Amino acid sequence: MNSRFDLKGTKALITGATKGIGLAIAEDLADFGAEITIVARNQEEVKKTVDRLAARQYKVHGIAADVSKAEGRKSVTAFAAEKMSGIDILINNVGTNVRKKTTEYTDDEYNMLMDTNLTSTFDMCRQAYPHLRASKHGAIVNLGSVAGARALPTGAPYAMAKAAMAQLTRSLAVEWAADGIRVNCVAPWFIKTPLTEPILSKEVFMQNVLARTPLSRLGEPPDVSGLVAFLCMPAAAYITGQTVSVDGGFLALGL
Repeated sequence: MNSRFDLKGTKALITGATKGIGLAIAEDLADFGAEITIVARNQEEVKKTVDRLAARQYKVHGIAADVSKAEGRKSVTAFAAEKMSGIDILINNVGTNVRKKTTEYTDDEYNMLMDTNLTSTFDMCRQAYPHLRASKHGAIVNLGSVAGARALPTGAPYAMAKAAMAQLTRSLAVEWAADGIRVNCVAPWFIKTPLTEPILSKEVFMQNVLARTPLSRLGEPPDVSGLVAFLCMPAAAYITGQTVSVDGGFLALGL
């Protein structure tokens, strides 16, 4: 394999990595040679995922923690840095949504959405910064959403957080470039995951989504994970500060 397109010898930390897009990212990074640490809130799911990946001869560690909380983020970074003797790659994948009209959100729901989708990313970047700087070839990939670039009928707090994530990506890419840290964002449209399953099970909504997607299909987790893996590779060494959509043409569609 061309060494520009592999991740041998790198150490990657992936949040929200036991299902959906996060799991696909963990599998791809490990398949390209990275040692990985996966994170999720559920201890049993973390253990099952670690065991399954280890059975495929991947070098994998796991920790159960809630990265929407400050103590969770600190424990995750410390664990990963100790287990892997450093961190070269940070994937901020954890996220969730509550689809409501703006006037229907409670304060607790709003705070939870911002803490999970935005504060976790901001602080995980800060926590990992010393390790990424020491790496000399650090890479961060934040998982955004096309909801951060287009208005949707519901879910304003989620969209706000994803729009802010794109700006955070640009800011850190410039601020940390001298430290050898690249920062990019990947923004999916509707991908088949446990998070989107409830809304995509509604036939009328599904047809509306497909009608607005030129490729006329939903995305699959590997459609996203392949791009994430590439952005961590030496082949992407001159790419930073970008938000790249994985959307089947959604953002390009006009009338």
